Amino acid sequence: MTLTQPRAGERLVAGLATSDGAGVKLTRVLTNTLQRRLDPFLMLDAFGSDQADDYIAGFPDHPHRGFETISYMLEGRMRHRDSAGNEGLIEGGGVQWMTAGRGVIHSELPEQQQGRMEGFQLWLNLPAKDKLRDPWYRDIASAEIPEFEQDGVKVRVIAGESHGVKGAVQREHTEPLYLDLHLAPGASFEQLLPETHNAFVYVYRGALRFETGCTVPPQRMAILANTPGSDGVRLVAGDEPTRAILIAGKPLNEPIAQYGPFVMNTQAELMQAVRDFQTGKLA
Repeated sequence: MTLTQPRAGERLVAGLATSDGAGVKLTRVLTNTLQRRLDPFLMLDAFGSDQADDYIAGFPDHPHRGFETISYMLEGRMRHRDSAGNEGLIEGGGVQWMTAGRGVIHSELPEQQQGRMEGFQLWLNLPAKDKLRDPWYRDIASAEIPEFEQDGVKVRVIAGESHGVKGAVQREHTEPLYLDLHLAPGASFEQLLPETHNAFVYVYRGALRFETGCTVPPQRMAILANTPGSDGVRLVAGDEPTRAILIAGKPLNEPIAQYGPFVMNTQAELMQAVRDFQTGKLA
């Protein structure tokens, strides 16, 4: 199928400089004010520094319930351990996909004292019927992520499908698409997307423009317009090598109730999550 009506960029988002864990410096690109607009995605953090003090304390033990976390490491080494007995080391180009489900306590700690650490963590909501499912975890090494190249573009397919290449992970209800795009100067890339899916692109090297003319500078997210009749997006790199992540998913259209690391559908469910954590039922 050929792209016939590409989406435009709706608006640009700069993100909020903040810190999390034990003081890791990061940019919160997708904040809770955008959760409705970008349903089923709840949060996107971008981090990148070659100063060890910005990341060395990592993310000690902390709980989650009701959603999935997808950590994509561009550079660096981070160790995951959780209360379900899972452990893994994420390295450059690798992904850790964790389904918190009914609850898990985990830590993410650097295994380096110097050098650059860079990557993303994306939070993907779970449908109400799956929020209390069993926790699940998978390490995906860089070599396990499907890739393809065409016309000056290399595509890493972390989730979903692109140009007939299936990604490392598939999800039935939210149908997430997660692509890491490497574009040569002036190269273009197009991706089919259902018009009902919410989508965004985050540029972390170089610059991109939509065919309609909107330019996305580095360290900016562009939300894609949900134009009736649209069938995808066409992106064109600027005058230098460009890298960006393109993310899309099917909205759940369910209530979102969040308190820190717990994301449920009602306030009563949130209160129960907090009680379960306080009484050791997530351990």
